Formats: sequence, structure tokens, C-alpha cells
Amino acid sequence: MYFSRRRLSCITIGDCLTTGRYEHRQVYAEPLALGICIHIYEYESLYYLLLEKFRLALAQLHVSKIKADNLGRAQKIVKEAAGQGAKVVVLPECFNSPYGPGFFAEYAEKIPGESTQVLSEAAKECGVYLVGGSIPEEDGGKLYNTCSIFGPDGKLLVKHRKIHLFDIDVPGKIRFQESETLSPGNCLSMFETPFCKVGVGICYDIRFAELAQIYAKKGCQLLVYPGAFNMTTGPAHWELLQRGRAVDNQVYVAAASPARDESASYVAWGHSSVVNPWGEVIAKAGSEESVVYADIDLQYLADMRQQIPITTQRRNDLYSVNSVQEG
Repeated sequence: MYFSRRRLSCITIGDCLTTGRYEHRQVYAEPLALGICIHIYEYESLYYLLLEKFRLALAQLHVSKIKADNLGRAQKIVKEAAGQGAKVVVLPECFNSPYGPGFFAEYAEKIPGESTQVLSEAAKECGVYLVGGSIPEEDGGKLYNTCSIFGPDGKLLVKHRKIHLFDIDVPGKIRFQESETLSPGNCLSMFETPFCKVGVGICYDIRFAELAQIYAKKGCQLLVYPGAFNMTTGPAHWELLQRGRAVDNQVYVAAASPARDESASYVAWGHSSVVNPWGEVIAKAGSEESVVYADIDLQYLADMRQQIPITTQRRNDLYSVNSVQEG
């Protein structure tokens, strides 16, 4: 469907959000050409600000063995982020419990349950999209590492179960086997916001480039990864993988880690960060508890895709990456 300039200037913001997918420079000629979602470039500055940028917050929480403290800290930090203008807030992997096979069963909950109720209430109270890190989930006698995402109305939008379980053995440094206690998820997970479409992975999922490629192919402009890289893989690969996924797919990538606790049995690397489509780190935390913010500029993303148009240059006659099952 096409709109003339005269027609476009008369429709409301609500109408804009349901008209489909357009790239702002091509709205009058080439809808879907660059895969940019709902960014109708209106020459009134109000539309430009509302539809082209939004603030993202990564909450790098200190996680203790006391679940109630973890939940209270998460609530507080979501409110803080919303007060700073964040529209999307991301919590870290295992934000309600220590991370490790010995803790998963003890801290596991049904969904809905105690932790997700807190998330739902926080999202509704603050009017934000809340990517609820992850919690150990129990369902049907199995345990999962699960991220629940809530909308500004407090309703559950999607539930992502970690697809790729963290089973590694680096001699002399770290051995970790999530599969000893957890089961893998079997679905891709995406959700819509008024700003852009978002793809979700958890920690080890970021190592699998195919997942990010499929999300980008399906129109995601932002990929979020609650994660907890450690002191071996963190300094080597945490930022590298985020930058790789961002550049390969011309998307924003955000990864939220727990704060580092040297006394914990599993020590997280920290350094929650946001990477833009050019591969630049535009926001980064240290190792301590903090909140980092980034303004996600979808016009910049559109410009990048126009300047380096890999989306239209792919040789689909020679290769392809496709999903078998989605959530």
C-alpha cells in the first residue's frame, strides 16, 4: 500500500503503527525494500522522534542467593531505567538466582510464578517493554533457562527457552554442563514493539550466527541476549560475538550480564553492552552493578542498510538459512 505525501501527513501515529513495513527514505516508492519496520518518515518532527529513536536500558544486577532480594533489586532498577526514559529494559540471565547446575532446581518456578509476577507488575507500573533476563523454569518435570518478555500493559508477550545449552570444557579453565540439569528450548522468539521488532536469545545462543541471521531476515532490528559469560569466555568472546552479530546482520545487539561477584561459584564477566549496526560499542558497563543506556537510532540503521545493501545482495540462489520451527 502506498501513501502520497498529502495522505501521509493526515494519518495518526496509531495508523502509522498498523500500515505495514516501510523504509523511511523509500516510503513513497519501495515498501519492505530494506526490511525496516513501521518507520514512516513524516516531515513533522514529532513523528520523527517518536518513530525513529527509542532508549534501551541494560540492567547489570548483582545477583545473590536470596531470591526476594534479587526480585526487589530488579523492580527498583526497572523503575530507575524508566525514569531515565527507557522504553525497553533488559535484565541479565538468571537474575533471580545464582547461576549453576546446583541452583537451577532449587530456584526453579512455574511460569507464571513469583518472579514473572514481579516482572509483569514492574512492566505495567513503569510502562516499559521488559525483557526479563532469565530464570530457571520448571514445566512438566523438566527445567529450562527461560526469558519472559512483558509489554507495558503487564501481559506476557513471548517466552524464550534457551535453545543452545552451555556445555563446554576448556581444560584447566572451565567446565560447565547445563545439559546435566536443563532441557533446551525448541522455538525462536520474537516480539513487536511500536519501535521495532526484537529477536531474543540467551547467552550461548549468541554463538550461533544462524539464529541471528534468521531474526534479521524476519525483520528484527534489535537482538537482545541476556547472558552470563564467565572470566574465561568473557574477555575473549563477549564483545567480539556481539559486534559480529551486529555487523553481519546490520542490527543493534544488546547483551545484559549480571554484575561480577568474585565470591560466587560462577563469576560473571559483566560488561553489559550495546553494539550498533556498524559494529561500534555505543554503551558499556564495567563489572559492578549498574544500568547502561543506549538510544537506538533506526534511521541510522536504515542508512547503514542502504549504504551497504547486503540484504539485497545475498546470493539466495547459492545458499540460504531458514528456520524449521518458530514460537
